[in-house]
Amino acid sequence: MCGHDPWPGTPTHSRRLVAVAFAAACAAPAACAAPRLQEPPEPAAPTESEGDSPWLLMPILSSNPKLGTSFGVLAGYVHTFDEGSLPSVFGVTAQYTSTDSIVAGAFAKTSFDADEHRIVGAAFAGHIKNDYDNFLGTGVPLKTEDNVNAIAARYLNRIAGDWFGGLQAVYTDYHIVGNSALDESFLDFLGLTGFRSGGLGAVAMHDSRDNDNSPTCGLLLNLNNIAYREALGGAEDFDVVRLDLRAYLGHGDGSVFALRQSNQWTFDAPPGAFAPILLRGYTMGEYLGENMSSFEVEERYRLGPRWTTTLFTGAAVLYGAGLSAGNYDNLYPTVGGGLQYLLKEKEGIVANLEYAQGKDGNYGIYLRVGFGF
Repeated sequence: MCGHDPWPGTPTHSRRLVAVAFAAACAAPAACAAPRLQEPPEPAAPTESEGDSPWLLMPILSSNPKLGTSFGVLAGYVHTFDEGSLPSVFGVTAQYTSTDSIVAGAFAKTSFDADEHRIVGAAFAGHIKNDYDNFLGTGVPLKTEDNVNAIAARYLNRIAGDWFGGLQAVYTDYHIVGNSALDESFLDFLGLTGFRSGGLGAVAMHDSRDNDNSPTCGLLLNLNNIAYREALGGAEDFDVVRLDLRAYLGHGDGSVFALRQSNQWTFDAPPGAFAPILLRGYTMGEYLGENMSSFEVEERYRLGPRWTTTLFTGAAVLYGAGLSAGNYDNLYPTVGGGLQYLLKEKEGIVANLEYAQGKDGNYGIYLRVGFGF
């Protein structure tokens, strides 16, 4: 499952816990995927591999020095609706952290009618306590409590070949308070008091991966936007645009070299909806900027039929609203590695244990479903 910011413009303090369950689109080139028929095949009766259960049950874990350790579980049902469609996943997830935060939700990622249509949706609610050592790079420690409710959906329709077009919608309602009078005054100074946001947007995507969970070759192009408007139930008008580019280069006996270049630009957004650092090794929401661009490379070396190991590195930069891309203080490097086990061979779903090291003492340990991107 592809990992990136699922709801651009939503409160970044809560996204770290809910991003695991909303897999947004990735993509790759036509030469990689199996040839597409001129006419869609007749719908076939759904089948499951003999001896391969459609159920998925996976513990999830993350740990970093800012927000402590979170434990949880992801339970899902995997089903292929018809011949030519991708495996669909329906699931629920819940997490509890050592800071007494809790979040729970449900999600679905579907493909049907010979992959002519794709629908992704998620709904979450939670109470999240954050303990930042260096909030937004100001050097000020801060403790906050966030109450968040969120719902998001995306519909894609195959336009021609491997090109998709569609619409997406998101609504969030969150409230952030400080744990002390000093924290409250600092939040007021930054203008971070929580807000409602409702938005609609368009999606243009090219996707011809040979497997949507564990691609072995291809390229990615995913351009989308969300226009948040008061008329849609939000408290402010602002816009977010994202461009995500990926490449998967197969080599050797099942190994893959993967690259990702990601961008998020905001326009007239409140500080809480600024673009976050999306790299492993950093707490989502602690470092924000009007705009963000990042680059990652990852080697996925196949150890055996079900085992893979990863080595990755990359960097992200924040810029705009007084931040300069040329200033090292706004550059956030990462390096790390991990070990993966193939849970569902046909679908390419893996259990992924990784460690990532960032700068200034930032790090992360993750046990989750799916590769990093």
